[in-house]
Amino acid sequence: MKITISVLKPLLRSGTTINCRKFATALAVEDNLIQQKQPLIIEEDNQKYTFYHKDLQIERAEIWQMQDKPDKYEQLKFGHHYADHMIGVDWSEEKGWTQPQITPVSEIRLHPGAKVFHYAVSLFEGMKAYRGVDDRIRLFRPEMNISRMRKTAARSSLPDFDGDELLKIITELVRLDKEWVPYSSTASLYIRPTMIGTDPTLGVANPKNAKLFVLSGPVGSFYSTGFNPVSLFADPSFVRAFPGGVGSFKMGCNYAPTIMLGKIASEFGCQQVLWLSGEDQKLTEVGSMNIFLYWINEEGEKELITPPLDDGLILPGIVRESVLTLVREWDEFKVSESYPTIPQMKKAIAEKRLLQIFGTGTAVALVPVGRIVFRNQETNSIEEFKIPTMNSGATVMQRLYETIIDIQQGRRDRPEWIYVID
Repeated sequence: MKITISVLKPLLRSGTTINCRKFATALAVEDNLIQQKQPLIIEEDNQKYTFYHKDLQIERAEIWQMQDKPDKYEQLKFGHHYADHMIGVDWSEEKGWTQPQITPVSEIRLHPGAKVFHYAVSLFEGMKAYRGVDDRIRLFRPEMNISRMRKTAARSSLPDFDGDELLKIITELVRLDKEWVPYSSTASLYIRPTMIGTDPTLGVANPKNAKLFVLSGPVGSFYSTGFNPVSLFADPSFVRAFPGGVGSFKMGCNYAPTIMLGKIASEFGCQQVLWLSGEDQKLTEVGSMNIFLYWINEEGEKELITPPLDDGLILPGIVRESVLTLVREWDEFKVSESYPTIPQMKKAIAEKRLLQIFGTGTAVALVPVGRIVFRNQETNSIEEFKIPTMNSGATVMQRLYETIIDIQQGRRDRPEWIYVID
């Protein structure tokens, strides 16, 4: 029998013990991430189960509440600037969801005993609005972000909601703050939906109160390197995720433990951490990205390889899925979802079979990797691998980058991937 959330939920309610690895995998892959089918759990006009766009209340910011817009979007630091308005909606176990609101950005007041502060009951998503060459504003596959958010909410014991209703409300937010969407081909409006447990009770238990809010703000390049290759630091003595854990969910608790190693990475001149798993040192993902290797495999075939989703170790990225869809449509080389390892990568470099490594993610789209710094536990030494992403002669990453950016900005037609805000 196929293990899905639909099968597991009744078992959970009855108190039946289940295999948590199957639970994590089911949450990560149910409904097929490509198709994004959502379970029909929402009852019409029942605020116990969801909030509704038709009930949205909008309070426009006064002139004195509005922020000055940046002059140079390309030089913006990621996440340092916010647009004028935000979405807010509260939930309680007793009454369900309140009416959603769009208000001027303001502080959130919480009791110091709120669950989010003590047990990291929190999740978030990241999506972008792009101003196209035709001046129309586009979201890139937002239904996938919202579907992933709902799956993370289920794993976090946070309340569910109707994804279509949230997307409609986000559309209103972007429309209201449309002048914050940069008039630029290298900048965009980042959108951060978030949900936290807010009930002021200590004790590890299901939250009885929650808050969903959405912020937005203009961003330039995620990395200061721009489109130049980044460097990654890999230390097998640290892990990000494990089978049966929550690596495939966008929870705040997945990110706090990575900050310390990020500081160590910066000491080696690296922008991010490459997370490894297992004694065979499988490459899993980078701090803010999924990872792809393009090489000539040991059978002499050109192959694009990226870690799989079936064991719940990595985040099911939207750009990752888009890349896989595109290269399978090209049908020019082998495409595999399996784990490359550090020994395999080292051998491919030595034999000049490794052509490109690149990362994918909403914040970066695609970014080349030019260097990996690896701490060898056996020799207690630091090894450095030069990755020929930009000078191997291969252009797979560049073609993918141009294709996805062209779709996001309206130069290339892919209507099933685009949500236009008029």
